[in-house]
Amino acid sequence: MAQVWLDTAPGLLEHAAERCKLSLGGYHDAGHASVIATATALDGRPLLLKAWADSARYRHEVSALQLWAGGPTADVVEAADDLAVAALELVGGRPGGAERPGREMQMVAAALQSLHALGRRNRRRWPDGLPLLADHIRTEMLPRIRRRAQELDLGTWCTLVEATLPTLAGLQEDTTQTTILHADLYRENVPFDSLGHPRLLDPLPMVGDAAFDWAFWTAYYNLGHGTDGRLAAASRVSRIPTPILAPWCRALALDGLLYYLETGDARAPRMAEVLSDLSASAPRREL
Repeated sequence: MAQVWLDTAPGLLEHAAERCKLSLGGYHDAGHASVIATATALDGRPLLLKAWADSARYRHEVSALQLWAGGPTADVVEAADDLAVAALELVGGRPGGAERPGREMQMVAAALQSLHALGRRNRRRWPDGLPLLADHIRTEMLPRIRRRAQELDLGTWCTLVEATLPTLAGLQEDTTQTTILHADLYRENVPFDSLGHPRLLDPLPMVGDAAFDWAFWTAYYNLGHGTDGRLAAASRVSRIPTPILAPWCRALALDGLLYYLETGDARAPRMAEVLSDLSASAPRREL
């Protein structure tokens, strides 16, 4: 099914470019969820043209970016709802953005806090139908963690996994921290613009506790590098105490480790180190 959509995606992009009076450039990236090409507006402005395979995912992402307009994201320049295609600002004028500054971690932490604050301020304009973090945890994340923990050969990481599983019971959302989450804070989703400011792109928006985003950023942003520093920065900038963030960090790292083991991903040992470090350095107080 994904291949069928991928075969039609170039035509969708060409149709959208013609409709929006854009000059289509080269294809930049293609995956099962979306296809991205560079484009140029009539005024010479460089853009990204993005097509989504899932129309619901298109609506959620575009509506979140529009809600965050003026914040640390990319502007939505044009949107073709019937095609599930949108033209977005090309951050830094090139795919991947401009050069990253030396104070990258601090700047991204400030941008994430700004994104969460912007979401809270615009609560009355939250898009209808955004997924809920509570549903994601209850129906997706926890069931797959428990299934994989039972079914996989965990080898030398069995003790680590078994020690982390009880902390899952401590995942309770703080409603005072509810906002629109980015929920996909990998480093490649945070390019920098020409002024050296981070932009948080390609969200998988959900409504829920900001602790989830901070934990995702801590564990995944630059896997195996600077984890302790990000956890400290996350707690300092968000003002969420480390004992509250820690169970979220461990849960997300455990989810990642089990996924990497199931798929044979070479990043599994690195994620195991992250989980071990988080379990050793972060307080284990339950929520």
